[in-house]
Amino acid sequence: MSEPQPHNDKPQLRHTGDEKRGPDRRKADMGTSTGLERRRGPGRRLSDYTRAAEEGELNKEQFLFLMAIEGFKKANNKVYPSWTDVLEVVRLLGYRKTLPSEIKLRNADDWQEAPDTAAAVRPLRKEDREAA
Repeated sequence: MSEPQPHNDKPQLRHTGDEKRGPDRRKADMGTSTGLERRRGPGRRLSDYTRAAEEGELNKEQFLFLMAIEGFKKANNKVYPSWTDVLEVVRLLGYRKTLPSEIKLRNADDWQEAPDTAAAVRPLRKEDREAA
């Protein structure tokens, strides 16, 4: 014997899989390329740089960055550093914006700085201010 169904004025709709649920995002025009896209298609493969990292074989640069982020998280008791925190670590590692960008960003101006520019992510200590 089947269980009684609750009375409902609305008809029950069942999804059969044939209905369209909206536009196919895979076919959508993604706009102008920024150079940040990582989608792969026929003939596009991961770079050796990316593939090695994803397989757990970090190069010296990747390992140094990973250890710096882990050190920052421990020193500051943070599980998830903010993007500002990540940029601070990158600048403290010695990276500077010295070349034109290889990516195109719509709402941001590209710029460059001298290779010997100070990190400028932390206030100067008293000893450093007196020496300057």
